[in-house]
Amino acid sequence: MSQQYPQQPQPGWGGPQQQGYGTQPFQPQPPKKPKAGKIVGFGCLGVVALFVLIGIAAAAGGGNGDSTDTGAKDKAVAAGRTPESGKAEATPAQKQKQKTHPEPKTQAEQFKACVAKSGTATEKKAVRHVTKVTGADKRNDILDSAEVYTDFTGGLMSDNQGDAKLIASAFTSCYESKNGLVSVYGQDGDLIANANY
Repeated sequence: MSQQYPQQPQPGWGGPQQQGYGTQPFQPQPPKKPKAGKIVGFGCLGVVALFVLIGIAAAAGGGNGDSTDTGAKDKAVAAGRTPESGKAEATPAQKQKQKTHPEPKTQAEQFKACVAKSGTATEKKAVRHVTKVTGADKRNDILDSAEVYTDFTGGLMSDNQGDAKLIASAFTSCYESKNGLVSVYGQDGDLIANANY
């Protein structure tokens, strides 16, 4: 004969349960609700990111920030054109100005004209050695970089470094940028001097 053991009732299985000081069955915690600060923080972060993207798109898409307005000049030139000829007709005042002060064509000529107008005697003498200027016509106040090429020889330790510094100084007087760098090079392509403008 087999021996039978008395069975102990298990709580929650329909057997008699004890009332009193016993342990309560496990009840899960209700889920936490998101804090209002997190919601507001992520919302503000999204707005800031949107403004940054708009700013980048405007800078890349044509918001060149150029302080010189060429739009009026273009409108004036377009207004003087006739459909038949396609050429701009100059007014008498413009014709007189062209005879007395012809516009410089290259960036180097524009730079030399600026120094001739407002530079010191030593700057004017040093600028005679300029052969080419690049990057002076395109400025957006974000990492502007202009290069001035000269007929000097040698690099940073050349005998012409003083004149190259005068050229860089004259460039900073003629052109403005919030974040620009002008570099002066010799005829062999070696850097001689640079300055912020």
